Amino acid sequence: MNKLQTIFAVFSLLAGASAQQTALTPEHRLARDIFQQLIEINTTDTPAGNVTTAAEAMAARFRAAGFPAQDVQVIGPLPNKKNLVVRLHGRGHGKPILFLAHLDVVEALRQDWSMDPFKLNEVNGFFYGRGTSDIKQGDTVLVANFLRLKKEGWVPARDLILALTADEEGGQSNGVQWLLKNRRDLINAEFCINTDAGNFETKSGKRLLLGLQTSEKNYVDFRLEVKSKGGHSSRPVKGDNAIYHLAQGLTRLEAFEFPLSLNETTRSFFERSAALEPPATAADFRAVIGSDQAGAEAAARRLSASSPFYNAQLHTTCVATRLEGGHANNALPQTAAAIVNCRMLPQDSLDNVKSTLTRVLADDRISVSIVGEAIPAPASAINPSIVRVLEDLSAKLYGNIPIVPVMDNGASDGKYLRIGGIPAYGVPGVFTDIDDDRAHGKDERIGVKDFYDGVDFYYDFLKALAQ
Repeated sequence: MNKLQTIFAVFSLLAGASAQQTALTPEHRLARDIFQQLIEINTTDTPAGNVTTAAEAMAARFRAAGFPAQDVQVIGPLPNKKNLVVRLHGRGHGKPILFLAHLDVVEALRQDWSMDPFKLNEVNGFFYGRGTSDIKQGDTVLVANFLRLKKEGWVPARDLILALTADEEGGQSNGVQWLLKNRRDLINAEFCINTDAGNFETKSGKRLLLGLQTSEKNYVDFRLEVKSKGGHSSRPVKGDNAIYHLAQGLTRLEAFEFPLSLNETTRSFFERSAALEPPATAADFRAVIGSDQAGAEAAARRLSASSPFYNAQLHTTCVATRLEGGHANNALPQTAAAIVNCRMLPQDSLDNVKSTLTRVLADDRISVSIVGEAIPAPASAINPSIVRVLEDLSAKLYGNIPIVPVMDNGASDGKYLRIGGIPAYGVPGVFTDIDDDRAHGKDERIGVKDFYDGVDFYYDFLKALAQ
């Protein structure tokens, strides 16, 4: 390619990008501007990051749009870890609805990426940048639509609250916990819609389902520890080696599986998504929720063997994640310890899991203790009014793809709301490809069309929930 051809090609690319952006509707243009602004503010939990900068940037937009100062609060425990809470007043028919996303993102190093992670890059139909899929697209669709509703003069039946928070990804200043403890009055609601939970699934370009998250598995770490007398390694003592005791117990744990246990959400998940699966898997989905217990357990074994995801949906899981032991190469170990990480089903209990571990380890030399604070969160009951709205929007926008209640295996800030008595529901609004999940990873991205469709979806969703 000669120099003239190169110049022409570059000009054509720039002209095409410019024409694409010029063709955006005013609502999409606003959303893109907000998205770019948020992506290009570093909100990592590092010296370079500052969540407050992002909160203040969004607050300035709300104030400029005519929101009263008292309805735009930037508050939090630290100068760089403040949260934004905005209220759109309604007609007083019912308790408010809270809409939630977090502003912080995980670290991204320039040398690990193909491009600058803190610049919004639009390439070949995708937006790239740290937070494009977790969860600054969620921040954006909420901010853009709150601003749009204000501009249109639309008044909801009840107050709508927007909370964009700090330290969901880590750090010591989790915004939801801080608000619940210090300013619950600002976010108290009948229920919460969380953009950072649930899943709108795409596979091979086909939109499959709208996943409504109603619950999460509960995270808890246990420390297993064995003590021995120790001594010189030249004189080993039969039956009194802390490492051997621990290893044998962990081997028994590896072979153990918690019993099959379904709840309202997982039962609905298998029931509603069976039609999307190949015949053999669909048959197991239906069998696992059937009345034949032996058939259900056999189906659960097949599903668990075929997929870690299905296994996690069907059982509480506990797995060894860390080991430590001994103090010198030439000394018998005085201590051996392991961390076992458990993800408990919402209907399970700490006491049951701890007593089960003790029974399965089958060695009274192995002590079992909980590490840190562990407060399990209950599930949120499936809300029929939210399901109806999603069904209507699925028919209008997506060709009647199914609404599937889901239980997330990971954790979100919805946990703290549920513990605090506010039901939380995950509705991401933006479709993602289940085979291309780059959240927290290199070259995080989201589809450009999926992003703009999510902006439009949330406009309809907000109005339908609160009209």
